[in-house]
Amino acid sequence: MAQTIALVDDDRNILTSVQITLEAEGFNVRTYTDGAEALRALTAQPVDLAILDIKMPRMDGMELLERLRRSSDLPVIFLTSKDDEVDEIMGLRMGADDYIKKPFSQRLLIERIRTLLRRETLTREGEAAPQGGSAPESIVRGELVMDPMRHACTWKGQAVQLTVTEFLLLKALAQRPGHVKSRDQLMDAAYGEHIYVDDRTIDSHVKRLRKKFKASDGDFQMIETLYGVGYRYRET
Repeated sequence: MAQTIALVDDDRNILTSVQITLEAEGFNVRTYTDGAEALRALTAQPVDLAILDIKMPRMDGMELLERLRRSSDLPVIFLTSKDDEVDEIMGLRMGADDYIKKPFSQRLLIERIRTLLRRETLTREGEAAPQGGSAPESIVRGELVMDPMRHACTWKGQAVQLTVTEFLLLKALAQRPGHVKSRDQLMDAAYGEHIYVDDRTIDSHVKRLRKKFKASDGDFQMIETLYGVGYRYRET
């Protein structure tokens, strides 16, 4: 069954060209020219992934993302202009999974879309278990419990809602407490070996992870930064 993508941008030329490309790749595409219209439609009829322009009239991509995140963890890609570095960082902290700068390669956009959808599918299904094998086991690290099968994470018994990207980053760190993961290794864990994102993207995701855990426990300090090297999950 074809997956459905929502494309939200006030530039009709981008809407048309990207829609044609995505439909040629087998996706169903729903287009919207402003955030308010998109919010109403996506609330009534959810999609598999959303691509949001940051700069839009009436309701911009930031506000749309914030409202969507109140009830949904669907994968979100931001489209940004060259000078939108601050917006990119803020968007990632708010819960976007990725961003692409305009003008962009449509082939790159398709690769990012497929990567996010593939990760979403694998995570929701508990990842691909080996043939004849069992479902992936939960990861338990002290007060942290991660269940890949249900894409569920708890800290001290309280649920912590994570996006797919955040879950995969935390899983990569928690699998080997005390071992440092470079940003490149975390990129591979969260995005795959053939997709490049810069260091700022990983840093923003880690900051959001810490913020979410600190909202549950103000003393949370399990994710450590080794400046110039990477990150690690503290040994308990």
